[in-house]
Amino acid sequence: MNMERKVEIPDGIQIELDNFKVKVTGSKGNLEKDFASPLFRKDIIMKKEDNRISISTESKRKKVKAMLGTIEAHILNMIKGVTEGYTVKLKIVYMHFPFTVKISGKEVSVNNFLGEKTPRKTKIIGDCKIEVKGDEITVTGISKDDVGQTSANLERTTWIRSRDRRIFQDGIFRLK
Repeated sequence: MNMERKVEIPDGIQIELDNFKVKVTGSKGNLEKDFASPLFRKDIIMKKEDNRISISTESKRKKVKAMLGTIEAHILNMIKGVTEGYTVKLKIVYMHFPFTVKISGKEVSVNNFLGEKTPRKTKIIGDCKIEVKGDEITVTGISKDDVGQTSANLERTTWIRSRDRRIFQDGIFRLK
């Protein structure tokens, strides 16, 4: 039983395929991802044919078939990232103590959160750009994984423990 997935390569996008390493280049930059895994290396075949990438398998295992869809989705996300990019908007909300968000290099610090003296810090993943305007934070980048993880890190930085969330509604929350 042969299963195959195909990804069309749009105009203006160059894709290099070296074994299981995929490099996508577009107008916004380039992304590189290695899909090699000892669990699937023997079962999955990736080929570049004209203006499409073919991902196929002869295996009957469900996990291998599921991996075809995963690889296809990641390649489509890489193509969208180098053409359009990804944006996540977050909102700064505080009821008790006004806190500030400062960016210094590859680190974001949240000062005066719930009146704490020490700042809470988190890292910016990959080549994401963070912009703070008033009570809105915008995270932009070409990698969906990096933008999502950076915004999740910002949310997680202001996570409140051992307090009633109905009363202490302070934090950084994802809007879009």
